[in-house]
Amino acid sequence: MTVNDPGQRASDADRDRVAGVIAEGLATGRLTSTEHADRLEATYTAVTVGDLVPITRDLPDTIRPNMPTGTDRQQVSAVFSKVIRSGRWVPGRHTTFSAVFGALIIDLTESVLPGREITLELNSFCGKLIVRVPENANVVDEGSALFSKRHVTGGKTEDGPLIRVTGSSRFGKVIVSRKIADWNMRG
Repeated sequence: MTVNDPGQRASDADRDRVAGVIAEGLATGRLTSTEHADRLEATYTAVTVGDLVPITRDLPDTIRPNMPTGTDRQQVSAVFSKVIRSGRWVPGRHTTFSAVFGALIIDLTESVLPGREITLELNSFCGKLIVRVPENANVVDEGSALFSKRHVTGGKTEDGPLIRVTGSSRFGKVIVSRKIADWNMRG
């Protein structure tokens, strides 16, 4: 069996690469959000390499083989400053957010998630870290706090992505919520 054999079973790396191509398609306006969601579903249910081929057939493959897809790891920090990240962007499969004597405000509602499950490592030291997640997200809190305020609202939905929240807050604040109104009440 060769790598180009369409009957070969697809690996997680194969699926992640296709997810990166369709995420780029959404970010550049080649796909609608509905088309992206449908193709992402097909990507992560694909069994063989041949199942993945039609998903990106009409999209340019702008990701070179040795180039990172952007779906692996990312880091965003606010140190003695205020940083706001929102709009359409592709967070990593594992993204670390850090606020040290500053404020970091992240809005994931318009972002293109790279898969069905992502991990957000939220670290706050004498700072404030606020994350707004999509309405349909399943949020699991696995983080810790020491002399801090940590409020993570989650819940389960049938069709949403799983967002695993890790990290620690020390002498700071970490808030993860679905609604902007919740942010103002917890300020």
